[in-house]
Amino acid sequence: MSQNLITLEVSDEQLAAAHAALTQLETVLSGLVSLSPDDRRRLAKMGPKSETFCRQAVRVLEQNPQVVPPSVDLAGALLDLRTLDRLSPLLDRLQRLAERGDDTELALGADIMAFSLEAYGLLKVAGKNQGLDGLRKEMSARWVRTRREPAAPPA
Repeated sequence: MSQNLITLEVSDEQLAAAHAALTQLETVLSGLVSLSPDDRRRLAKMGPKSETFCRQAVRVLEQNPQVVPPSVDLAGALLDLRTLDRLSPLLDRLQRLAERGDDTELALGADIMAFSLEAYGLLKVAGKNQGLDGLRKEMSARWVRTRREPAAPPA
């Protein structure tokens, strides 16, 4: 029996609406940046453990402006923190949507792969009597050339 992790049909209208929504998001959020892998590695990052420290540092300097020299951009830090707080819920939703998209892509591919392996097995058993042995051998050769893992071709 075939695996069926997902059954989903996406209409042209749904795709068009999704593309329009993404275009609108890209336009509205055009100020988002794209960092290089080197920049990502090099930057000091505020993570869950350091967030409290960072928030406290900004708050203490905001409450004590007399200790802030002109060369320290407190207004910029306050803006960054406010923007982070405003964007975080939206970016969390986008991340969850992207994860669901990745999982859907994986499930669709897994269903197709399971079906294809089952079809190959059917061709192996019944294909000789139906004149399909050559096609089965071609599929087997293609499987061997394209597989990523050092596994044997389907039995």
